[in-house]
Amino acid sequence: MIHHHSRSVGDSGGRLLIGEAATGDAGAIAGIAAALGPFPPARGNAYPGVRRFIAPADRAAAGYSRDLLRALVPLINATFDVDGFDLLTASFSMVTASPDRLTPVQRAPHFDSTDPHYLAILHYLGGTQGSGTSFYRQRTTGIDRVSEQNQPEFIAAARREADSWSGYIAGSNPSFEQIDTVAAVPDRVIVYQGSLLHSGIIPPDMPLSDDPLVGRLTANFFVLGRPRRPPA
Repeated sequence: MIHHHSRSVGDSGGRLLIGEAATGDAGAIAGIAAALGPFPPARGNAYPGVRRFIAPADRAAAGYSRDLLRALVPLINATFDVDGFDLLTASFSMVTASPDRLTPVQRAPHFDSTDPHYLAILHYLGGTQGSGTSFYRQRTTGIDRVSEQNQPEFIAAARREADSWSGYIAGSNPSFEQIDTVAAVPDRVIVYQGSLLHSGIIPPDMPLSDDPLVGRLTANFFVLGRPRRPPA
């Protein structure tokens, strides 16, 4: 069993699960990732770096993914009130973009989905000194978790303020208030609703390397929780 704890994030009912020493050997997992390199650029303009999706044919990486997710099932079920989950994507990712080359969406906290059962699983593996993940509230709207209902309000406010953003967000700024943060301890795993506003912590002195044994390496999983059915 992974040693873990959970807590609330923000005022909207968001939850955060934190597990320690998830595999017992983050270095070995980094070696598995390195064997799949070099990673291609991430698709779209949301993730500022490179990303290698894990396929069933990637036997060592797929085995690692399976074992980690199986260990997390009871913890996720209890924390997010679901009855299991379906894996959507699994990947190894590395932040490589310099601050001056970020798109507007990469300069601010983001959300992954408005579905409350869409969960992000992040496993810190290496190159994470001074890094981590932070959660935010949009100041002008008070939104810390994006839903179908408040998404237009969130986007409208973000568009009005985007010209004032620069580089990677670090702590609070005039547009966003940092409301929680987790340090990127190697082999720590965190799980949270993708609807929560969040951003990676990318310190100025962090190596923006695309070498999995040097740069900020994480394993990223997106899963869809199965809501529990009420008793008959």
